[in-house]
Amino acid sequence: MTSPRIAFLDIDGTILDHGKAIAASTVAAIQGARATGHLVYLCTGRAAGAIPSEVSAIGFDGSVTNGGAYATSGDETVVAATMPREAVQRLVTYFEDQDLLFFLQTDAAVHASPQVQKELDAMLHRWESAHGEPDEPQTAPQDMPRARDLAEVDLDRVAKAVFLGEALDTVARAQEELGEQFHIVPGSMPLPGGSNGEIGMRGTTKGSAIESVLGHLGLDASGAIGIGDSWNDVEMFQVCGTGIAMGNAVPELQSLADETTTSVREDGVWNAFVRHGLVAGDVLSPVAS
Repeated sequence: MTSPRIAFLDIDGTILDHGKAIAASTVAAIQGARATGHLVYLCTGRAAGAIPSEVSAIGFDGSVTNGGAYATSGDETVVAATMPREAVQRLVTYFEDQDLLFFLQTDAAVHASPQVQKELDAMLHRWESAHGEPDEPQTAPQDMPRARDLAEVDLDRVAKAVFLGEALDTVARAQEELGEQFHIVPGSMPLPGGSNGEIGMRGTTKGSAIESVLGHLGLDASGAIGIGDSWNDVEMFQVCGTGIAMGNAVPELQSLADETTTSVREDGVWNAFVRHGLVAGDVLSPVAS
């Protein structure tokens, strides 16, 4: 066996085909790598409480969640960086003043108002009616967990916010007006029209959490592999010795990774693991150049 490696995997568009399916090869890659002594961690923008059970059931050595606000290794909590209450209140005020749909994530759950949940459901229904089964996973709507009522959220436990607006420049405007305090990236919910974004505290990213996990384990970043398809994966690519974009990622994101594997529907995780020696076997479909 080659020297043990550590891999960090995004969920939506990497492990999970945006709420639709998990390739058998992906399960085989993760379980096979762990069986031979490699470490595999989830690295997602989702709240821990919103990770689909079929993903958790694969088995992992730990996780980075909420875009880096939380991280675990085994049963240990390595990172727990919630937003200050005043920062959450500033975001809520901004969203309401700009008439934006939004929801807040704690580590345990997603919180949205009933009106926002209803509108999100309607938007997803309109998308599905207009597009049917997508040809590419990045064009599919995200699997949205049922939210708890926003009125019940503990403002001292918020880890991340997600917002949606009808204008194409919604994210760019938020970056300009809020960016000094917050880390804001385009979201990965390709809903009909407008734009959406994710907000955490500045300095809180998947990359910062990975550095904490590696420090906790006493591992060097040069041996780490990070695989993802969304803009919140950029810092993961930067921190890990090898950053790998999925073939279904937009070309602009692929250009920021060290290499590109095949898409989530074309055994992308398996092919990346074979290429880097985490599992033995054949490449199941052509690896993108």
